[in-house]
Amino acid sequence: MIWLIGSKGMLGTEIARQLELNNINYVGTDKEVDITNIENLENFVKSVKNIRWIINCSAYTAVDKAEEETELAQLLNETGVKNIALIAKKINSKLIHISTDYVFDGTSLIPYKETDKISPLGIYGITKAAGEKAVSEVLNEYYIIRTAWLYGYDGKNFVYTMLKLMNAKNEIKVVNDQFGSPTFTADLAYSILRIILCRGIDFDLPNPPEYGIYHCTNLGQISWFDFAKEIYKIGKENNLISSICNIMPCSTEEYPTKTKRPSYSVLNKDKIQKTLDFKLPYWNESLRIFLLSPLFKNEFLL
Repeated sequence: MIWLIGSKGMLGTEIARQLELNNINYVGTDKEVDITNIENLENFVKSVKNIRWIINCSAYTAVDKAEEETELAQLLNETGVKNIALIAKKINSKLIHISTDYVFDGTSLIPYKETDKISPLGIYGITKAAGEKAVSEVLNEYYIIRTAWLYGYDGKNFVYTMLKLMNAKNEIKVVNDQFGSPTFTADLAYSILRIILCRGIDFDLPNPPEYGIYHCTNLGQISWFDFAKEIYKIGKENNLISSICNIMPCSTEEYPTKTKRPSYSVLNKDKIQKTLDFKLPYWNESLRIFLLSPLFKNEFLL
């Protein structure tokens, strides 16, 4: 049995979809089981037999708001994660925990490896880094998956936002001095399931993937401006955009936010591709699949 925490979020919903497509038994929980209260977690695991894997997609992700809601961000991203790790240890379950590129400060000139020193810039990144530390201190058998620039079918994200703006405005500005790699939830979910399937639901397969930290995004590196231009191109070609909209580049200084973003947060994916023996798709390939899929939610454009 797999316990999927944060099952109603954008990533959690996609993982649930793929678990069902692969006929893998799972139980999903969201806010009804409070991860910041370890007694709630203990009571839940008493009611479900034979939990072998825990996938934690829950998190406080409001990057700017975290600067004001520091305590809540810490509760969800550190305390809650530690509680989940303690439960995993208690029931002898393997944990897959989702983390972020925001644990890095963006000063690198080459893609970040899993072994590179972390140095988060704001409360969101600091609390996510603290969550990683909590997992590694409690457990020996875990997978931490760092990802970035996430978008998917079931939740507000950059792609839906851009399409909505492109249909409403004649011109929009998008920053062209922040670089990273978009991540389609379907590709990240597949990578997570591949870890489980390569190790075995009951940890019984030979040559399983080693425990530790992995980076997982789509391949390629671009700016947000590049991303927006490709969204517009594919959207226009496929009648998702009804009018002409000029996409203009701007600097981060022209678009100030409460939290400083990493100017470069490209993650090196060599480890996960080699370990799991597969190749991640390039970001533009996955973007096209997303935009043309019947699972694409037009209601997010209204």
